[in-house]
Amino acid sequence: MSQSLERALVLLDELAGGHKTLDDLAERLSVHKSTVLRLLRTLESHRFVQREGVRYYKLGTSLFALAFQALDERDVRRSVEPALRELNAETGHTVHLASYEDGEVIYVDKYESRHNVRMYSRIGRRAPLHCTAVAKVLVAAMPAADREALAKSLSYEKMTPNTITTPRAYLAELARVAERGYAVDNEEHEEHIHCVAAPVRDARGAVVAAMSLSVPQVLLDLDGLLALVPTLLAAAERASAECGYTGLKRSN
Repeated sequence: MSQSLERALVLLDELAGGHKTLDDLAERLSVHKSTVLRLLRTLESHRFVQREGVRYYKLGTSLFALAFQALDERDVRRSVEPALRELNAETGHTVHLASYEDGEVIYVDKYESRHNVRMYSRIGRRAPLHCTAVAKVLVAAMPAADREALAKSLSYEKMTPNTITTPRAYLAELARVAERGYAVDNEEHEEHIHCVAAPVRDARGAVVAAMSLSVPQVLLDLDGLLALVPTLLAAAERASAECGYTGLKRSN
């Protein structure tokens, strides 16, 4: 990769965390401000970056357009949209769709809660593998050898007092997810937020995505959330049917 391209990508990744000054970005790249300014001007001319006031830079509209175009080209996202929308309308809670790519779980769609109290999340955000319900569903669907290798590779950052922190505990949790057909995040990723997730399968029976319900505890306790699991599973079945799943796992 060329040095200029790599630096430009680092700038975009840095701006994804919020607006930054020229000094901030120069410090991040460890280069002179004039070098960063040349890169920013090129990105700005293509609307990947735009100025905010006199001092700050932020992501531009072209980047958002590309991101949504990429998401819209995902057959799974388009296929399951009705099921996501119906689940959101039926429960009133936040609904996510996530997929696994290159060692990461990414939120690819979201329907906001109708309640005033909401959780923070966004499309394109990475979901930690060891403490989110969507990630547990996707990893639990992997072959056993792949699950074990991934479990041994994680750093197990402790996000809350409930976060899983060892490969052994993680593998045991994945086994439970595979057995019961859904996953639970009981305040493991964020305190006061819990979540349940279920798999979405394609025509071959492979798990291609996970859909979830996320609810602040102030709105619904864990028993109340678990009471919604049948509703979630029914929505996941509808989504899977739209992806061609007939209830039979086929060999390749």
